[in-house]
Amino acid sequence: MGERTLSTARVDLVRSGAQRVALAATGIVAALYLLIAVAVVLIVTHNLTSNVDGTLSQWLTSMAADRQTVARGFPGPHGGPRIGDAPVLWWMWHPDGNFSDSSAEAQSVKLPVPPTSITNAQTITVSGVPLRVEGGRVGDDWAVVAQSMSSIDQARSNLIQAELLIGPVLLLVVFLGALAIGRRVAEPIEQARRRQMDFTANASHELRTPLAVIQAQTSLALSQPRDQDWYQRAFTRVNQESQRMRHLVDDLLWLARFEAMPRASRSEPVDVGVMAQQAVERFGAVAEARQQRLTIRLSGDSHVIAASPEWLDHLVGVLIDNACKYTPEQGTIEVRVAAEGNRIRLAVDDSGPGIPVGERGQIFDRFRRASDLPGGSGLGLAIADAVVSATNGRWEVGNSAAGGASMAVIWPRLMARPTATRTAPETTPPLARLDA
Repeated sequence: MGERTLSTARVDLVRSGAQRVALAATGIVAALYLLIAVAVVLIVTHNLTSNVDGTLSQWLTSMAADRQTVARGFPGPHGGPRIGDAPVLWWMWHPDGNFSDSSAEAQSVKLPVPPTSITNAQTITVSGVPLRVEGGRVGDDWAVVAQSMSSIDQARSNLIQAELLIGPVLLLVVFLGALAIGRRVAEPIEQARRRQMDFTANASHELRTPLAVIQAQTSLALSQPRDQDWYQRAFTRVNQESQRMRHLVDDLLWLARFEAMPRASRSEPVDVGVMAQQAVERFGAVAEARQQRLTIRLSGDSHVIAASPEWLDHLVGVLIDNACKYTPEQGTIEVRVAAEGNRIRLAVDDSGPGIPVGERGQIFDRFRRASDLPGGSGLGLAIADAVVSATNGRWEVGNSAAGGASMAVIWPRLMARPTATRTAPETTPPLARLDA
């Protein structure tokens, strides 16, 4: 229940974070959209008004040029230009202020201001209707032309309605898109944080157990005098737990250093066969002490891949150490390196209990241990898996011919030459332990 609640809280944290990002992005887009929408309305209104002003100026120019023909039926320039369906109205006044003539539509319209006060283009309201007017002298008379702004107001209203309809849809799309992107971006970060927290919790748990044993042994030793055999057993137990802690700390430091290293800069040509031979030589004494038969078989002439020698050495050491640890006395361990076309295959087979099919997908989890044998930290195969991934390798986990486990890794071959088969003799050199 506690883990489920914690997992739910972490998911809610991702969702709430994504929602905040989405809301912030939507707010920014809304502000930008509002500014753009207002700018578009102003620009469209200005352009339409400029067109009306141009029409009025043409009318005044035409009336001045055709002063002798200005009459009640004056058609205007080029047959009377219009903006939409709005007609152009015009009035003419004599110098004495008497009304002279007007267009048919203007006869019933009374201007609210003196005609001679109308010079440059301006907007006035007549009976609740906005008119764009402009005045000027035509001969000895004063002419005023006007055009209704209703069409411009209607166009502006339609534009605003369209923006109001488009705006919510656009903001909804932005919110959903930002929410989806935010969750997608936040999920790997949350997963990394979750792995770090789990890793820290597991490491703390693994360290707490040996520390508790050491503390218990020392407390008992200090509580009262003991005989020599009891002290011997207590110090043996303390030594085992100390070694376990040291192995765990070493693996944690190696894993931290590995993850901090730049991957690409560490790759170089390295011969898997040579690395495997060196590892077999180091573990020969370990196998001999357990009465195990450790052999190596190389097939092919070149086993070169692109990898870090340190990483590859640690990987081979982990595989051989695990095979020695889980193989019983009188058992066999065979290390095979083969060149298969454009691939290099490293396999470590043993005659131990093997790995059940249902557990093969979990053996690379950190702090996952297959048994309670002392000395292991549960990080060996996790480190090996990290090395395989960093070197573009691929695992093949199965059963060996002896009935035990078969741990194999396949890499792309860096150098390919005609192959030949050769077998290295069984080796049992002095002990050189590599903790895994």
